[in-house]
Amino acid sequence: MDKVALYTQVQKELLSILEGEENLTARMATVACLLAQAFPGNIWTGFYVVDPDTPQELVVGPYQGTLGCLRIPFGKGVCGTAAATGQTQLVVNVHDFPGHIACDSRSVSEIVVPVTNKAGELIAVLDIDHPEAGQFDERDADALWALVKVVFG
Repeated sequence: MDKVALYTQVQKELLSILEGEENLTARMATVACLLAQAFPGNIWTGFYVVDPDTPQELVVGPYQGTLGCLRIPFGKGVCGTAAATGQTQLVVNVHDFPGHIACDSRSVSEIVVPVTNKAGELIAVLDIDHPEAGQFDERDADALWALVKVVFG
């Protein structure tokens, strides 16, 4: 199955499973789980959540994979850049990304999608890492943006 079809399938499953569930942690944990299962080659799939007690900082949220960084300031690394700019970050090779934060030294390609609530406020970023270069493209960016919009927005 191609990746677009996989994303479509995951989104359908998520909408069915999450129907009526309002808890943000439960929603994020379910998204991370289903995406990690659909794309087992990724080494990290999860969320960094805006910390309401520490403005301009992300704190690790629900995820699947190896140990993640605990906190990331806005504007730092790929996740912090996505949080600060509100734009998806599609990185072919993290070693070429200025200021990349190496939470897992095996990570080579990365995609980070800002997650907003219904009011349009940033609540988290969805971060996915892969151990090989060039694993994410515009198809991933479009599908993940649509997925977070329907699940969280």
